Amino acid sequence: MSDDVLTSRSRNEGTNRFAGWMRRIFSFWNLENIKIVRRIIVSVIGVTVLLIGIALLVLPGPAFIVIPIGLAILATEYAWARHWLNRARQIASDVVSVRNRDNQ
Repeated sequence: MSDDVLTSRSRNEGTNRFAGWMRRIFSFWNLENIKIVRRIIVSVIGVTVLLIGIALLVLPGPAFIVIPIGLAILATEYAWARHWLNRARQIASDVVSVRNRDNQ
């Protein structure tokens, strides 16, 4: 056989191996697994930001900005976080309206 035929055959075998490898990987990443991984990532990031915000209540820092950010991250996946975020917005709105009323 010529070198061109051997090179072509080995190139096809490498492509077939790569295609099989990619099929195995993508068979694992079905839609349900992607949703679970996304929810875990959002949960870890949201809880971390929320805990940092809670720590900033006693440490120097903008706790009243960081806590709603953590709740907003968690609200993308959880209804309870959406509820608490809406309550935090309502409280902030009430504080601003009372402050504006007192200044006038």
